[in-house]
Amino acid sequence: MTQASRRWLWQLGLGLVLLTCAGVLINNLSVNLIRTGLGLSFGWLERPAGFALAEHALPYKPSDSYGWALFVGWMNSLKVIGAGLVTSTVLGVLAGTARRSVNPLLRKLAALYVGLIRQIPLLLQLLFWYFVALLGLPQSNASPLGNLLSFTNQGIALMGVHLSVEFTAVLLGLSVFTGASIAEVVRGGLDAVPRGQWEAFRSLGLSERMGLRRVVLPQALPAILPGLTSQYLNLAKNSTLAIAVGYADLYAVSDTTITQTGRAIEGFLLLLLSFLLLNLLINAAMQLLNQTVLRRGQRTKA
Repeated sequence: MTQASRRWLWQLGLGLVLLTCAGVLINNLSVNLIRTGLGLSFGWLERPAGFALAEHALPYKPSDSYGWALFVGWMNSLKVIGAGLVTSTVLGVLAGTARRSVNPLLRKLAALYVGLIRQIPLLLQLLFWYFVALLGLPQSNASPLGNLLSFTNQGIALMGVHLSVEFTAVLLGLSVFTGASIAEVVRGGLDAVPRGQWEAFRSLGLSERMGLRRVVLPQALPAILPGLTSQYLNLAKNSTLAIAVGYADLYAVSDTTITQTGRAIEGFLLLLLSFLLLNLLINAAMQLLNQTVLRRGQRTKA
């Protein structure tokens, strides 16, 4: 028997073992649900939810179904995750490049930010942003920019767009926390670029900002993207901590739904599938971006 045949037999055997284990678990779950008289049903999704949501990106009222409430909660999760991905990336790239700046003050400030934020649990940071930083704001607008930017303990308004205190706390917490980790990923990617490339753009008279943007960062991207993908997935999963500050995301809506209906198995299955789908979408998008960057790099070398 060839080595390739043995490899396929091992993979086939492992696949059969995994399928058998999954089958046993599903069978035990079904038997236990039948014994308790609950069964496995999703008909409750059409029943009126009966609870209000403090924040909803889509029209919602308590008479809407549980299914619609869960979908609105998922949209709330997507809203804060999408905004968090953008802001954490910007913050992480700025801090990561500052770690390799020729300015010693920028290097020390970036190192302080990364070192401090990564040592404090995310939950504590969310509570700080919510109870201390945001609820501690005055009731009236204290911004010198007037209606362009207002911040009170009722929320923040930017050019007519109102952000609730809960959403802002979650966004700040996720962005600052994930941005510190992204900064380390970016720093590692910059370190992977040969020092000769740094010296080359400096010898040509390019500024540090121009050299980083045009020469160093494009070469560092292949080393940055895998770690960046992991941080994006972590941000999506960490968003479930939003329940600590009362933000009506998917996890918070699911928790209320399970409490009212008693359908814990079905509720957690929907929750798991929702986040699995979200993480698969993020991973697929990053894989596509990674392949595009690699192809462009190969064409450049050719």
